Amino acid sequence: MESQLLLPACYLPPISYFHTIQENNLPVVIEKYEHFQKQSYRTRARIASANGVQDLIVPIQHGNKDRVPIKDIRISYEFDWQRLHWLSIQTAYRSSAYFEYYEDDFSRFYHEKFDYLLDFNVAQLELLLKSIKLKRTLSFTEEYAVSNSSLVDYREVIHPKKESVLLAPKEYYQVFLDKNGFYPDLSIIDLLFNQGPQSKSYL
Repeated sequence: MESQLLLPACYLPPISYFHTIQENNLPVVIEKYEHFQKQSYRTRARIASANGVQDLIVPIQHGNKDRVPIKDIRISYEFDWQRLHWLSIQTAYRSSAYFEYYEDDFSRFYHEKFDYLLDFNVAQLELLLKSIKLKRTLSFTEEYAVSNSSLVDYREVIHPKKESVLLAPKEYYQVFLDKNGFYPDLSIIDLLFNQGPQSKSYL
């Protein structure tokens, strides 16, 4: 059986997520049945703002059950987080070299309402792969995947509280580099809006 790369579905995933996809030239399988993880990249993206690293967090609806599969997690719209996230992204990147080029593609995620977190994250992932020109087929697990020899499992590796799998991050120009210094392994949009078509070669 052909090997596959097993990944979680993350919100505007970090650069290390796409570095992993680039390094492992394998079909990508997205885990649908893992239990939702708090304080992970499933709902959290990190961008470079004028005041340092800013976390953008997608709010979810909290049911009575603790252990809910990621495919069943619904996004909460109790407050207008979409407007706040898009305003934060615009404020952080409007002066970057390529923001205007990609702006319309990404703005739809802050004007359309997606019911499920998984659908929202996967739709963004498809756009990001296309924008970086990383050609991969995406499929989904049909049950919780148990690690085996045919699965290269990165579900637990890419995490805000763990050292980045991009072991030697190279600097690239960031909007607030002169003010704040370089921040490694932010959301892939930081690389894309600053480097545009060069993003793939950075990975």
